[in-house]
Amino acid sequence: MNKPLLSLAGFILTACFSVAFAQPTATIRPDTVKAGPYDMGKMWTFDNPPKDYFKQTYNFTPDNKWFEEVRLASLRFADYCSASFVSANGLVMTNHHCARESGTGVARKGEDLNNNGFFAKTPAEERKVAGLFVDQLVQIVDITKRVQDAVTAADTEASRFPAGTQPETAQLQARERAFEAIKQEYASRDGFKGLELQTITFYDGGRYALYGFKRYTDVRLVFMPELQLGFFGGDPDNFTYPRYALDCSFFRVYDNNKPLKTTHFFKFNTNGIREGEPIFVTGNPGSTERLKTVAELEYDRDFRLPYITTLLRGRSNALQAYNATAKSDSILNEIFGFENSLKAIGGQLAGLRDPYLLARKAAFEKQFKAEAEKKNISTQTWDDLATTTADLRKVFNDNTYLAPNPLLKGEVLSFAQNLTQYGELVTSRPQAAEQARALMVAPTLKSRSLEEAYLTAHLTEVQAALGANDPYVQAALSGKTPKEAAAYLLINTKLLDKNYVNDLVTRGGGITSDSDPMLVVARASMSRFMAASRQVRPLQQRQDVLRSQLGRYLYDVYGTAVPPDATFSLRINDGVVKGYAYNGTVAPIVTTFAGLYDRSYSFGNKDPWKLPARWNNPPANLLRQPMCFVSTNDIIGGNSGSPMINKNREAVGLVFDGNMESLPGSFIFVPDANRSISVHAGGIVAAMRYIYKADRLVKELIMGQ
Repeated sequence: MNKPLLSLAGFILTACFSVAFAQPTATIRPDTVKAGPYDMGKMWTFDNPPKDYFKQTYNFTPDNKWFEEVRLASLRFADYCSASFVSANGLVMTNHHCARESGTGVARKGEDLNNNGFFAKTPAEERKVAGLFVDQLVQIVDITKRVQDAVTAADTEASRFPAGTQPETAQLQARERAFEAIKQEYASRDGFKGLELQTITFYDGGRYALYGFKRYTDVRLVFMPELQLGFFGGDPDNFTYPRYALDCSFFRVYDNNKPLKTTHFFKFNTNGIREGEPIFVTGNPGSTERLKTVAELEYDRDFRLPYITTLLRGRSNALQAYNATAKSDSILNEIFGFENSLKAIGGQLAGLRDPYLLARKAAFEKQFKAEAEKKNISTQTWDDLATTTADLRKVFNDNTYLAPNPLLKGEVLSFAQNLTQYGELVTSRPQAAEQARALMVAPTLKSRSLEEAYLTAHLTEVQAALGANDPYVQAALSGKTPKEAAAYLLINTKLLDKNYVNDLVTRGGGITSDSDPMLVVARASMSRFMAASRQVRPLQQRQDVLRSQLGRYLYDVYGTAVPPDATFSLRINDGVVKGYAYNGTVAPIVTTFAGLYDRSYSFGNKDPWKLPARWNNPPANLLRQPMCFVSTNDIIGGNSGSPMINKNREAVGLVFDGNMESLPGSFIFVPDANRSISVHAGGIVAAMRYIYKADRLVKELIMGQ
């Protein structure tokens, strides 16, 4: 499930991933490893469509009109997924896992859309989803020179910034001022009035664009399969192939209370998959980090990603134990998100631990430096990034494990830290304390057992990361086990008593000496966290500026031949339908519904492979129909819901995932076994025809109207 914008996510399968990705360690000589031609990926922008590349690679020469129609048929689904128009009547296609939360939100009393799915048999039954919107990119303006000039001028215009402002801070502030000025200016221009305006950063600052989106806010649910089909196989099958998930949903955009009329849509082609033929994904990949230096990637490998995986494993375990009795759909969605992130980030971590992949990154870095020097570009930026990264390593533990974050340590201890900071402000900065006073409200727990589980996980993690002799660990545990300490702290704290907290806040200065056990623990961490945080902020700003310089160098050296990192902005990427070797055998390019039933029967029709009752006794014609397929396209979280189209701009599939071998794609694209997984357009129509009896929708998809 390639869902976006979960930058969080030990991971128990690291050894298995290493087998999948790594070359035999004994054979690796880093000095002989070469960078691949597409290590930086294929996420091309619509600002500079890859016409020459498509012609050279596929003997396919799309014109400006082709790219314009593709762009206008493509959508952003809310602020986390992709989608597309697939009929002239505003029908929108996206993934089930993108639609799950918004779709189930329209359930009426007595309905269970997770278990039963939804289909509007008539237009009148299509249900509006409150708060849901889709965005269509209609305007693109290159604003690079104006923004870069503003950043460059920041160093010489010190009078505009407060005394003592760091150069990096000045540059970043200047960039933001330029962004706002540009948006305000264009907001009143013809062709831009009423649009959602967003500034887009490419190459970490090598290029900038202003995008204008037409936002549609009347979006209604039309079709959504049962959870058992949309997420068939659950987490065990996540990021795997062969695959059997009907991960699709359909909505409709309304305009003035009528279905939107549009000429920009992808007509369905239910038989458009051919091995070796070019195929294109158009969507909004969320975030990649392929421009990162080797020093930064090693920091992620050694610090950031192990911390995130440990954090999410503990929280997912806590939520699963809680939800065993709570049975909450919202908690279930949260667990799905955690597990998805754990598997995705675990795969990234395994890739970073693969010496061959890191050697390829080092080879590209060496090549990039050599090309930069030919253009008289200094390589000092790489050295400076290595220095700032080394400094971040020194303060990582205090800045992360000691942070006041409810996900990290629960509501009460996080509140105790904020309360401690407020108490210090009372004496040092009374005005700031007065502004923060309204926020000092005792937390209300949704579950005491869940709170204790989060706190236990935190104490276990700091004991492992900081060591038993660390002052904070000793103050928090007081000789107890993490579980015993968590129970003791929650039983003896008074910070859940609103009257007690109000009295503390009123007294203000007394907070810093109060004997409440949660406050005692908070005081043991707060000064260290604040000291680390003060060091981290300028270091991160320094890195932002250095990465921007590196991005400009990348564009100066390679131009648009190397696409920029993903930024949840519209891209088009290319690939071919192709199987791959795995597990000692070969993966087929297409799976069928017969395989869906085989997988369910093989596991005794038990969760997460259990099929709903309506799927019992399928017609023979369904079993031979295609269900999912794989291709070599370059995708990442955020591409979920992207249409897979052919050269004729026909929708032949719907992207929903990548395979295990694709998971290092955050920092490097290696197309050998990297595959995108899509629901086959023919499979979508077959399910609607044979199982859901959704003839109205089948006709609309086939005819396009």
